[in-house]
Amino acid sequence: MDWIEEYKIPIGPWSKAIVNWLTDNMQSFFDGIAYVIDALVVAVAWILQAPHPLVVIAATASLAWYMHRSVALTGFVFFGLLLIINQGYWSETTETVSLVLSATTISMLIGVPVGILASSRPWLYRGLQPLLDLMQTIPTFVYLIPALVLFGLGTVPALIATVVFALPAPIRLTYLGISSTPVSLTETAEAFGATNTDILLRVKLPWAMPQIYAGLTQTIMLSLSMVVIAALVGADGLGVPTLRALNQVNISKGFEVGFVIVIIAIILDRLLKKESV
Repeated sequence: MDWIEEYKIPIGPWSKAIVNWLTDNMQSFFDGIAYVIDALVVAVAWILQAPHPLVVIAATASLAWYMHRSVALTGFVFFGLLLIINQGYWSETTETVSLVLSATTISMLIGVPVGILASSRPWLYRGLQPLLDLMQTIPTFVYLIPALVLFGLGTVPALIATVVFALPAPIRLTYLGISSTPVSLTETAEAFGATNTDILLRVKLPWAMPQIYAGLTQTIMLSLSMVVIAALVGADGLGVPTLRALNQVNISKGFEVGFVIVIIAIILDRLLKKESV
């Protein structure tokens, strides 16, 4: 089999050449992207960190009550966030939440329009499927390497890796929701003189909202699962104490941080679900 290896396709050298070209010719462009992303994350973190923690907790619990009218959920949000303060991870939690919310916002702003566009162009979705599979199956560290070269250490490569990993969820679920709209509904709308835009806004999108909401919650959960990866490339948050606990084989710290991550995951998931707990 040596003759097969002798004619090895230079995938690695080609990839390196592309990254080198981008670094040499488009560095100002990537600096601009880094500035915008960093400003977004810092702004969200400031909103969470500037007020007193009890104010943020009260506001979040009030939001839970307003959205779901559930005493159980409101109580869980209130006491769960108090427990995070009690464990001493409030600052790390707000940094992680700011990264998750920023990544989720970017993913939804890209994913929902792409899913809508693909729903009316089957050839586009067929072309996207291999790319979406690649985004969720390729090891994160593979595309972190060029991200680190282009953006350096810090929040930006962490957010880009998170978006790449989470983006397929809103695209696929938006496509599924729009595509599953019953033909009878669209035909009825057409019979009453509705345009394609009217059908999309008043028929297909309302029908697809449960799937779009599911894409939103999945995006948040996938983003939250990347906290450790974020810490590896220099981003602050709950991934930092998680890595320290792993390196030191510190069981107590590991369980503390893990429990905090679980609380945040449950709160974010329940807040954005239509059904109350």
